[in-house]
Amino acid sequence: MIDGKRIAVVMPAYNAEKTLEKTVRALPGTVDIKILVDDSSKDNTAVLSEKLGVLTFIHDKNYGYGRNQQTCYREALNAGADIVVMVHPDYQYTPSLVSAMASMVASGVYDVVLGSRILGGGALKGGMPLYKYIANRLLTAFQNVFLGAKLSEYHTGFRAFSSEVLQTLPLLENSDDFVFDNQMLAQSVMFGFRIGEISCPTSYFEEASSINFRRSVKYGIGVLTTTARFVAHRAGIAKFPLFDKTGRKVVLKYYSTITRRLLVTNHRTRL
Repeated sequence: MIDGKRIAVVMPAYNAEKTLEKTVRALPGTVDIKILVDDSSKDNTAVLSEKLGVLTFIHDKNYGYGRNQQTCYREALNAGADIVVMVHPDYQYTPSLVSAMASMVASGVYDVVLGSRILGGGALKGGMPLYKYIANRLLTAFQNVFLGAKLSEYHTGFRAFSSEVLQTLPLLENSDDFVFDNQMLAQSVMFGFRIGEISCPTSYFEEASSINFRRSVKYGIGVLTTTARFVAHRAGIAKFPLFDKTGRKVVLKYYSTITRRLLVTNHRTRL
């Protein structure tokens, strides 16, 4: 807890068994709620998560990274979180920075805080592939121009949000794939939320999750499409649900009473 606000860490997971324990052990004591959503992994991610005392939810099939986050945020809000920090369980980002990021939100200065791999110049030193670094810089420069923001990067997976942000953004209108992250930041800009950044070292290694070149290209096209829709929506040329206040939002009353009772009892279910 920070300044009277409950802190939740959510971990969207898929085959994270090898790095999960290291990630959980590194989380600071300020974290009140630990949640993992297993996107139907083929390993023992969910079993290990439960052994580590993490509130664990399992998708009945592999829905994708974006859908996983939707479940993460819904469950964090259901658990009464005031601030939610997304931490990838592959230990690519540094969990010890959770308190610093949550504090920036708890202070009331920022609504969204990003752990930037670019600030401090550690991305390449941490092993980020050169083509990903170049694409990151080009796409970020492109979005800064057209979104009117001044961020060092839009592509980090280490983020902190106030509960107000998560309840306001029409997250159910977003992609189930990796571009969900970028859409969420574009939405935050559209809705006028304040975005801050903190320098975050990163580490690329064999067990760390990373999308391949083909998926990276698909992500890049998704970023360009998201930006074009942002500009068109803001200019009134076209309307897109992901940027509209009437778009579908994460709702708290999602499970039946019977299912919810099972969740409370077992801290585990297949969704």
